[in-house]
Amino acid sequence: MNKIISSPQNPFIKQLTLLKEKSRARKKTNQFLIEGKRELSLAIKGGYTIETLLFFPDLFSESEAKAMSTYGIEIIEISKEVFQKLAHRDTTEGVIAVVNSKNHKLEDLKFKNKNPLILVAEAPEKPGNIGALLRTADAANVDAVIIANPKSDLYNPNIIRSSVGCVFTTEIAMASSTEAIEFLQHYNFNIFSAILQESQPYHMQNYTLPTAIVVGTEATGLTQEWRTAAKQNISIPMQGVIDSMNVSVAAGILIFEAKRQRDFK
Repeated sequence: MNKIISSPQNPFIKQLTLLKEKSRARKKTNQFLIEGKRELSLAIKGGYTIETLLFFPDLFSESEAKAMSTYGIEIIEISKEVFQKLAHRDTTEGVIAVVNSKNHKLEDLKFKNKNPLILVAEAPEKPGNIGALLRTADAANVDAVIIANPKSDLYNPNIIRSSVGCVFTTEIAMASSTEAIEFLQHYNFNIFSAILQESQPYHMQNYTLPTAIVVGTEATGLTQEWRTAAKQNISIPMQGVIDSMNVSVAAGILIFEAKRQRDFK
């Protein structure tokens, strides 16, 4: 017999509402919420520990829920009112999970290749941009993403949504810019910092050795630390009226040039 929670005022549901809405609650408990079948399957694939699965039987069948119990996950049936209180989006397929966070330390990064390619984003603030950067990293199958001087909680529901679950399957580390630079230099990465000043066109560089491509915010760009640490500052020649583009678009152009060079090396 499934445990059933029908009231949005249930104390456990109130705790989960805090996880949904408050970064402080997520950091305090080291837990967060996932919505949707795809995101749930990607979290499992990414090695995350699912503590509790809550399902609304009109949208997510009891047999699907029971199948998840084989992972040792607590299963709770919830009412429509509880589901609507916890769901961040309208189309969530009736399933919400309570998941344990990961640490995302630099020393825990595992590279897929002996000649790694990394994307570094310094101080990205907008969850939509962070999610888009993670989608770009996944599309290019980079070895890791480092978020330097992080300003946002990685498990913000908007980051999970905009990354379409890539946040769970991408190798991600979070650190200060100083720590990230020391890490990259220790492992002999060539650092290419994307800035407008004192730069060379991005397509004139060699990205076939261990490479870190670094992007900053559209508002302030990269800090001096990254300009100084770079093997070369690079830029994308603008041919229109404005002098910059969305950070995830710029990252995609730079990363895929590196991939192109490596594919034809």
